[in-house]
Amino acid sequence: MANGGPVEHGYPHLETVRAAITALYRRLSYDTVQTFSTSVVPADVTFCDTDDLHLGAQRVAREIVRHFRLPDARLVVGFREMTHAANVELAAGPEYFVELNDRFRTHRRDIGAALAHEVMHVYLHRLDLSFPTTAENEILTDTATTYLGAGWLLLDAFREDRDSSQKLGYLTPEEFGYVLAKRALLFGEDPSVWFTSPQAYTAYVAGMTQARRDEQQPPLTAAGWVGRRRYAHDRRHAPGVQPSAAYAFTAEPGPGGHLRVSFPCPTCHQRIRVPVRGRVRARCGLCRTVLECDT
Repeated sequence: MANGGPVEHGYPHLETVRAAITALYRRLSYDTVQTFSTSVVPADVTFCDTDDLHLGAQRVAREIVRHFRLPDARLVVGFREMTHAANVELAAGPEYFVELNDRFRTHRRDIGAALAHEVMHVYLHRLDLSFPTTAENEILTDTATTYLGAGWLLLDAFREDRDSSQKLGYLTPEEFGYVLAKRALLFGEDPSVWFTSPQAYTAYVAGMTQARRDEQQPPLTAAGWVGRRRYAHDRRHAPGVQPSAAYAFTAEPGPGGHLRVSFPCPTCHQRIRVPVRGRVRARCGLCRTVLECDT
C-alpha cells in the first residue's frame, strides 16, 4: 500500500500480467470466465461513514464472496496496525480471517478494494493456482481480481496529487487500467463510469491504449503500416534469427518445409501457430477468439 509515498507508473509487470491472464483461462476455462461478465457494482460495496465499521465490513466482504461464487466461504474481518493494506489467513476454510490496516477505519470507501484482493487470495487458494514467487503471486491476484470483475475498486482507490498519494495493490495504476481494458474489450463493459478518482480514469485510458496495441500487432490484419512492413521484412529472412517482435517464424522439418508463424492471442496471450500463406482466419483454442491474420 502506497500511503503518501511515491507511486510506480508504467508497465514493469506486463509480461507477468499477461501470463496471469493465460493462467486464468487455462485453469478456469472459457466458459467459467464468461460467467464473470458482470462486475461488482458500486451499490453493492458502498460504505458510508455512518455505517457501523465491523458490520459494514462484513457486509461488503459477503458481497465480494458472493461475486466470486464462494458461497461456503465466511470472512471474519478485523482491523490492526500493519504495513500492508490487508492480510488473509489461508487455512482449510470455510472460515477465513482477514485483517485490514487500521487506516481503513477512517478511509472506509476503500475497504471494498482491500477485501476484493484478499477474497481473490482465497479463490486462487481453492483453485490451487499460483505462480513461483510471492511477488508474482501478488500480481496474479491483482490481475485475477480485475479480470474477474472486482479490480476496478483497486484502481479507484488510487489517488495522487502534489502533496499526497494512495494506491492499493501490486500492479501500477496503468497496469490495472490495462487489465480493466482487456476485460472491457471482452465483455463490452465501461468501468470508467464507476470511478470517483480522476487519476483512476487517466490510468484506465492509458491502459486501454496499451490493450488496443495488442489487437494491432502483425500478423493480425489490424496491424498498422509500420508493423506490416517490418513483418514483411522479417518474413523474407525467416526463419533465420528471430526478431525482437512478439511473433516468431519456424520452418517445418524436411526439405522445402513450410513456414509457420506463432504469435500471442490478443485476448488471452496463449501463443497461436498458423501457416504463412497470406490471409488466414485463426481461432484461439483457449479463449475462442477468432482472429483475422495476414501472414
